[in-house]
Amino acid sequence: MATTIAHSALAFTAAASGSASDGFRSSSNGVNGVPLRALGKARFGMKRNLAVSAKLRKVKKHDYPWPADPDPNVKGGVLTHLSHFKPLKEKPKPVTLPFEKPLVEIEKKIIDVRKMANETGLDFSDQIISLENKHQQALKDLYLNLTPIQRVNIARHPNRPTFLDHVFNITDTFVELHGDRAGYDDPAIVTGIGTIDGNRYMFMGHQKGRNTKENIQRNFGMPTPHGYRKALRMMYYADHHGFPIVTFIDTPGAYADLKSEELGQGEAIAHNLRTMFGLKVPIVSIVIGEGGSGGALAIGCANKLLMLENAVFYVASPEACAAILWKSAKASPKAAEKLKITAAELCKLQIADGIIPEPLGGAHADSSWTSQQIKNAINKEMDELKKMDTEALLKHRMMKFRKIGGFQEGIPIDPMKKRNMKLKEEPKVSVVDLEGEVEKVKLQIEEAKKSSDKPALLPLTEAIEKLKREVDNEFSEAVKALGLKDRFESLQEEFLKISSQDQLMHPALKEKIQKLRHEFTQSLSSAPNYEDLKYKLDMLKELSKAYKYEEKNNKAATLKQEVNNKFHEIMERPDVKEKTAALRAEIENAGVSNLDDLDDSLKGKILELKKELDSEFVGVLKSLGLDVEIRSKEPIEKILPSEFKTKIEELNEEINHKIENVINSSDLKDKIELLKLEVAKAGKTPDSATKNRIVALEEQIKQSLAAAVESSNLKEKHEKLKAEVSKTIESSGESDGSLKKKNPNEVYVF
Repeated sequence: MATTIAHSALAFTAAASGSASDGFRSSSNGVNGVPLRALGKARFGMKRNLAVSAKLRKVKKHDYPWPADPDPNVKGGVLTHLSHFKPLKEKPKPVTLPFEKPLVEIEKKIIDVRKMANETGLDFSDQIISLENKHQQALKDLYLNLTPIQRVNIARHPNRPTFLDHVFNITDTFVELHGDRAGYDDPAIVTGIGTIDGNRYMFMGHQKGRNTKENIQRNFGMPTPHGYRKALRMMYYADHHGFPIVTFIDTPGAYADLKSEELGQGEAIAHNLRTMFGLKVPIVSIVIGEGGSGGALAIGCANKLLMLENAVFYVASPEACAAILWKSAKASPKAAEKLKITAAELCKLQIADGIIPEPLGGAHADSSWTSQQIKNAINKEMDELKKMDTEALLKHRMMKFRKIGGFQEGIPIDPMKKRNMKLKEEPKVSVVDLEGEVEKVKLQIEEAKKSSDKPALLPLTEAIEKLKREVDNEFSEAVKALGLKDRFESLQEEFLKISSQDQLMHPALKEKIQKLRHEFTQSLSSAPNYEDLKYKLDMLKELSKAYKYEEKNNKAATLKQEVNNKFHEIMERPDVKEKTAALRAEIENAGVSNLDDLDDSLKGKILELKKELDSEFVGVLKSLGLDVEIRSKEPIEKILPSEFKTKIEELNEEINHKIENVINSSDLKDKIELLKLEVAKAGKTPDSATKNRIVALEEQIKQSLAAAVESSNLKEKHEKLKAEVSKTIESSGESDGSLKKKNPNEVYVF
């Protein structure tokens, strides 16, 4: 049997600050002293003048979240006092990142010099100015050439400005809105309405703490599902009232604990992603620190994605990526480089739409200036987006994400894109890896020497080629770090243009190249990768020396084997064996023990056979491409008098001086430059036409040098000195043709 209450006589009244439900907190409590059970048993035919009022909860007289006398001059007005975000009582302690230690050393020197100046009363202003300039230059060099992992460290800097720091800097008024209307207000995501230059926006963003206590309260900027649902509620609110949305991203990722998963962390993020693509108001997202995975993307599906200069945006942190791919978090620098997570890289990939500059030293060096840059960027992007109608705005947001990673087959590549394409870069090899590879090469060479089947030069060749590529990469990085890349590319284009037209290099271009080379050499030591470059260059030189030594040994061993084989063939010929055996028999029949005791006829036969064999040996050596001269083991310098030595030295100096003068002449100098150009163009595999041009130029240069020498009296001096030297040698008895004890010491020089 259903019972209904019609025209109830019960009237519930409550104070403005109270609630009707407060009176029903327990079944044992009554309304105005009447138990609930008694009310349930009461007959409905009671008098209509019965009134029931709820009990008031006892509270303080002025229990407000802002003070009774708020300062009206505070930026943001009275509502600012509603925010839990208050200025820190103590200034945060400075934190030095590992790569900033050289800057700290210079700062300490500046402090010490100032302290000394105060103590002694002496004037050290010049030294202080010099150190300050040095510090400023070092700061500039460091922050203009940051590596990806260094930018990650800056993005995580403990003193980096947070979302609310920027919001209070850029807004005229701001009021924070709390709660997801499902039971919890997640402090890791902050939302609120604020105005910039009179324009009202809905702000939402990840909020990290400024110290350990705040980080614990804010859960280190890692939201739970409640935080994303709070952001979702504010998105609907902004869409309903037509407020443009500005989101600030700064989180390592969504909070991945068991409770969050039970409450639907993935569903909350997915719901936000789907909803943001359907909002009819402009959305601008700004990455102010680190944007990690779906935790960042849940409030990042915007029309425009902007990034601070040292912010990072990634699907997985460098440490996590390194642990997965390289099994060690120590490889995080390599992972950060490969992930392409910096603002510059993401703009190239068209994932980010713009970079907001930071001061030297990072955003924490001047947070107000950084906030002003953010404000300017918001105004600029919102002015552009507000001009779009709803349909165009939704399409713009959809196409921004549709084009990421997309490609179509069969469509010709835009020439500009094709021109900027580059070959896949090899991963940079660390110094530790190189040392291991060099040790491996040494072992391979030792094994190759033991086994005649394996070529000893092959491991060295591969190592040298790899090192050459590494050195080239290091030089490229140094050029880029020193800010000389544009000048190098400009000069390279000029040089290639001249080379393609077979023109001589203009003196002005040559001077530019020499000047740039000198400048690069002077400033190379200040490049960030100078130590790695120097180490790899030294290693390349050592391996090149080892290669030349091994190559020389291999050539000498091969040549020696060929010479021995040829000599053996000559000595094993039947006619030579027959002559040798007959001569040996005659010497034995003579019955003498000393060659000097032989008669003249037998000595003549021995000399004749020796000359015949010498002639054949010389022919063999010349056939192997060797220049041969038969002379005594004793150097000719010891035979000649000292006056001849002086004459020879003077003549050599005179010849060299003459050749230098001829080379420096304009005509021959141009030919030499043209020859260098042709050789450079030809490379390792020149065609026949290029070979002919090179040979012709070489012949012209030789003829010019020969003509210059012949036009002077140098040739006559040379012939005259040569005749005197020959006469002196003959008179010394070195070439009288007799069989003396010195003759066995004759050697083949080649």
